Amino acid sequence: FFYCTNHSGMGDSFNVGGTGTVQLQTRSGFEIQNLTSDPVPYAQALADNPYAGTWAAGANINAARSGLSGFGTNTASFVVGGDAQPGDGGAHTTLVESYNGSSWSETTEFSTGRSQLGSLGSTTAGLLFGGQTPSVTGSTQTWNGSAWTEVNELNTARSYMINASNGTQTAGMTSTGYSGTAGIYNVESWNGSSWTEKTEPNTSVYLRATGGAAPNTDTILFGGGYPRTANAETWNGSSWTEVNNLNTARADMGGSGTSSTSVVGFGGRDGTSPPGSVLTEQWDGSSWTEVANQGVATIFYFASTGGSSTSALKVGGSTVNPPTSDYANNTEEWAFS
Repeated sequence: FFYCTNHSGMGDSFNVGGTGTVQLQTRSGFEIQNLTSDPVPYAQALADNPYAGTWAAGANINAARSGLSGFGTNTASFVVGGDAQPGDGGAHTTLVESYNGSSWSETTEFSTGRSQLGSLGSTTAGLLFGGQTPSVTGSTQTWNGSAWTEVNELNTARSYMINASNGTQTAGMTSTGYSGTAGIYNVESWNGSSWTEKTEPNTSVYLRATGGAAPNTDTILFGGGYPRTANAETWNGSSWTEVNNLNTARADMGGSGTSSTSVVGFGGRDGTSPPGSVLTEQWDGSSWTEVANQGVATIFYFASTGGSSTSALKVGGSTVNPPTSDYANNTEEWAFS
């Protein structure tokens, strides 16, 4: 029996035949099992339990820090920069750590210590940009698998971009930010050599999260703001369209996804005390559904990586507000099936 995951009651069946057919298929290399009952299809299982999915503890990063950024997949990720633990000097760091799915190891550092920077790409073709040095910068650097190289800067220097950028080293986008004195709401697109200003979102807030693998034509922005917003908007390559809101308004969220119709958003600050949220919400292109909570509620300024709504990482961050101590080194892994 097979079922449509989008439309209730849509499906059909096929029959593998009688005993003779089963024996023939088994001899031909097809494993056939007789079932006494119809297994619950995926769409029905999800309807029965919308809290499907799990967060599990992963390996700790080597240096606890807040304001770090991340990119890559759940088994091949980088986390870059951030603020060192006050006991370790509290400075903006140049640290880069890579994840192989089971452990973190330090790799080639970039040139100038930064926190709240943007990043995107893969562990062999990455891009990092902006952030605080401690002044706000537009500096952009590419990663080729072995070294960092300075390239053309952002048109508008900005910080507070962690989890607000996505794409590849030749097709990326960063959204909103902070100038050091005020919010920045414009969007910039990267084509592999330079940044270009794009249409602003309809809602002028920063501290937003994003998801989508094709940022120039297919991405989504959500959350952010003072006060917190639940606003979500999709980008089609030329304009922004407001879509259904998050269930819970939050800023400084993490996000991971493959397109504007398949995204997971998690964590952030929801305005309560303490302001750290454990909520996770799944976006299917039309609505947000609350799924399994995180195990650890770091308040904000954590890195998210993954590139998929079914697998993602949440790394580091701050466990107190204001973020003056108790920086986290934990990793949580999201799996949805």
